[in-house]
Amino acid sequence: MEAYLLLELLPIQRGHQPHPLPPVRQSTGGGEPSSKKARVSSEAVVFHEPKVMAEIGCNHMGNFEIAKELLTLAKQAGADYGKFQKRNPKELLTKAQYEAPHPNPRNSYGATYGAHREFLELTVDQHRELKAHCDTIGLGYSCSVWDITSAREIASIAPDLIKVGSPSNTHWEMQKILRDEYAGDVHVSTGMTTKDEIEQIVSFWEEGKGDAKHRLVLYNCTSGYPVPFEDVCLLELRDLYDRYAHRVKHLGFSGHHLGIAIDIAAYALGATWNERHFTKDRTWKGTDHAASLEPAGLQKLCRDLKAAWKCMGRKATDILPIEAEQRAKLKWGCYNK
Repeated sequence: MEAYLLLELLPIQRGHQPHPLPPVRQSTGGGEPSSKKARVSSEAVVFHEPKVMAEIGCNHMGNFEIAKELLTLAKQAGADYGKFQKRNPKELLTKAQYEAPHPNPRNSYGATYGAHREFLELTVDQHRELKAHCDTIGLGYSCSVWDITSAREIASIAPDLIKVGSPSNTHWEMQKILRDEYAGDVHVSTGMTTKDEIEQIVSFWEEGKGDAKHRLVLYNCTSGYPVPFEDVCLLELRDLYDRYAHRVKHLGFSGHHLGIAIDIAAYALGATWNERHFTKDRTWKGTDHAASLEPAGLQKLCRDLKAAWKCMGRKATDILPIEAEQRAKLKWGCYNK
């Protein structure tokens, strides 16, 4: 059984009218599940210069100097932003969660999960210093916030953008602070989130001072650490593009998979922003290191995304200058006419 996948590609030049490519035939096979079958896309992808977010998160292991070093390594690798996480554990967690043991004691930095989370927290003044370091080295600073206190603290630093992770994307009181009291962009991931909830998120950012079209970046994501390839579900990104490209500033991809093979596909499907967890050493203690890129991997990802961006165009003429000499030498009917 054959199906058709239509990907309409636009060149980078602004203002250029879309010229859809012919449908690309994609065999789905009689035994393919419906989730794998090709879909027909109605929106043409506009390709913007890709942006890479190095998600340091808590991979600094509570050490400020490691946090600072990871920013420098991210900049050297070619990332556009380095991102951390900020929590107020006593506000975020229930009493039972705070006092419970860490579910994976090998990765724990405290006797309880609450103590573990407190150990990993950097103060708002340390985050201010990290932003200053980013300004010095020419790297964007950002942070994911999980609760009201953290949202206000990070907003006080006035970064270009603040991230709302998948667990927090229905924390409306926190997002209202970011929407109405903070002027920068807000990036929201959609892992473990229903389609109805995604619509709620976008609608929320279209209200009040939200201005979703100019402030909201919506990320495709599967929440797992790491995520096997069959659960990445990249066509969900294409669905997000079809539904929301005209309502939000950009689309993004937050990948928790291993390697960098599929990130280019995410860009080709419309993800301007690419977020990957980042560490110096994947063997370090902690939950996220195993699903993170090391400096060499991040450098290759940044290189490959920039190469993909350069490729997203059409020929200015039927025969490019680079082809003219080869045509004269090799093309039947040209060299022997």
